[in-house]
This record gives sequence, C-alpha cells and structure tokens, in this order.
Amino acid sequence: MATIDDVARRAGVSTATVSRALRGLPNVAEPTREHVRRVAAELNFAVSRSASSLASGRTDTVAIVVPHVTGWFFAKVISGAEAVLRAAGYDVLLYSIGDTESRERFFARLPLRGRADAVLVLALPVTEAEVGLLEGLGVPIGLVGHDVAGLHSVGIDDAAGARVATRHLVNLGHKRIALISGDGDPLGFTVPGMRRAAFQEVLRANGLRDAGEVVGDFTYAGGERAMTELLAREDPPTAVFAMSDEMAVGALKALRRHRIDPGGAVSVIGFDDHEMAEVLDLTTVAQPVAEQGSTAASLVLRQIGGQRATEPERVVLPVRLVVRGTTAPPRS
Repeated sequence: MATIDDVARRAGVSTATVSRALRGLPNVAEPTREHVRRVAAELNFAVSRSASSLASGRTDTVAIVVPHVTGWFFAKVISGAEAVLRAAGYDVLLYSIGDTESRERFFARLPLRGRADAVLVLALPVTEAEVGLLEGLGVPIGLVGHDVAGLHSVGIDDAAGARVATRHLVNLGHKRIALISGDGDPLGFTVPGMRRAAFQEVLRANGLRDAGEVVGDFTYAGGERAMTELLAREDPPTAVFAMSDEMAVGALKALRRHRIDPGGAVSVIGFDDHEMAEVLDLTTVAQPVAEQGSTAASLVLRQIGGQRATEPERVVLPVRLVVRGTTAPPRS
C-alpha cells in the first residue's frame, strides 16, 4: 500500500503538506491541495483516521450506550441515531450493557474514554454517580427516554400515552380492564412505573379498579404468558392494555389459541406502533421511535459543532392513538 512518503515524492511536496492538504487544514494553496488529492487518488492513499484524530483532537465517533441491541425499540432508536451520525461523517461505537454486572464494569472502566466526541445513552436510567462519570469524559451527552437535570434529553410523555390507551378502553364501555406490564428488569427502567400510574389514574377517575396486572417482560412470550394467566382467572378482563406492542402481539396469540376473537370478546391495545401492529390490525399508541434517536443525535452534533445551548434541551415528541380492529365495545 502507498504511504504518505510515496504521495509526497510523487507530488513534489513535503509530507507535512500532504497531511494538511488531505485533512482539509488551512495554509495550503488550493492548486496544491487539488494536486495532492489527485496524486493520493492515483496511489489509492487515504489519511489514517487515527492519525487525523491525533492531529485534530477529534475522533469523528459518537458512542451509543444501550441496554440491549436486539430489542425492537432499541434497534429502532439506534438506527435513527446512526443515520444522522453517518450522514454527518461520524462513526458509531456501540456499547451494550444488558445486565447489572456489565453495567458496573462499563462505568468502572469507561472504555469509551478518548474514543468518542459525544455519548448517547438510550433508555437507561443513569444514577447520579454514573452521570458524574459520564460528565468527567468532557464530551457532549444526550439521553433518550430518560431525564437528568443538566443534560440534554429526548423522549415522549409515557404517562400521557398510557392515559390515551386507558381512556380509549374506558370510552368504549369496558369495566374490567387488565394491565400487562413490563416490570422485572434489573436495570431500573422508569417507563413501567409511569405507564402503570397513568393507567390507574384513569381507572380511578372513572370509578373503576383494574382487573389484574401480570408482568410480560416486554417480550412476545411474556405477553402470551400474561394473557393466558388473565384468561384463567375467575372473572377475566374484557379489555387489556399491554405496555408494548410486542407484549400485545403475544396476548393476541394467546387469545387466538383459546378461540377468542380479539376485539370481540376481549379488546387489546398496545404501545409503540411496531411494524407488526398494522399487519395484525392492532390498536396501539404510536410513538416516533426512530425519530427519538435521530433527534438525540442532532442534539449532540450541534454541541460538538460548538452550538452549546445555555440551558439543556428537553425534547418531548408527540404520541397518538391509532385505532384498529383489536378494540371494540364489550359484548353485552
């Protein structure tokens, strides 16, 4: 492979001039810059990213810290962020810390130190101590799905979304409404608590009590298992709010296995507007998942570029009810 010395000899300039010309640095005449670029192209030479980083103090990389990379929600947020970052010329460094041990090891070592120009933390409720460690990196920080005083964040109003879902079932005339929740994760997600509180709030305001709650772990299998348990109760619900579409899809599978018509004998509403929701005619609360990632990426890019806001930005994206065939008034 060609070296910078080969380019310098062929172009008739110093290696320093080659380096400055190819990295777009000043104090190089434009004709010289173009000449060096042509020679470098002929020799198939490219500036080393690591060498450029050493010279500029920038890595052209943004780190993304995420609990899981396989879950649909996390994958969509990552894809939204990555599209914006790559369009701006940034690479993505991904860290998955899906359990307590991995989380402790990550924050003890902070392997992204010196390797990223900014950090995005997706749907992970960081503690005060962890925030301090991240701030010690000296780079912009953006959060998705969680708020921390003093840091930029992007998310939705989870409570508002749960209220919309529950009111829809109440307005249809349902009295026995159950909840399939997503508790049980060791990383301390706050979303289940916010959605549960809003669900209970709407029921109380309408003089109702819930018809049971079963944990579904935010998975298809968990939703199927939860719905099966609810159906086995002495007084099963006529409607179910699942905190995610994945759990709602599992619940629909359980209903069909028991020869129960979704939206007929039992109504089901989810949360997310997963790609499968339209296919399965699932009523849901839609949230802009990929847009949360792209918005957060834009926030940290502005900070990298020197557009520091006087106050941390808190971006709340809207949710909306999407009514399909899995919800209907209860049968008399």
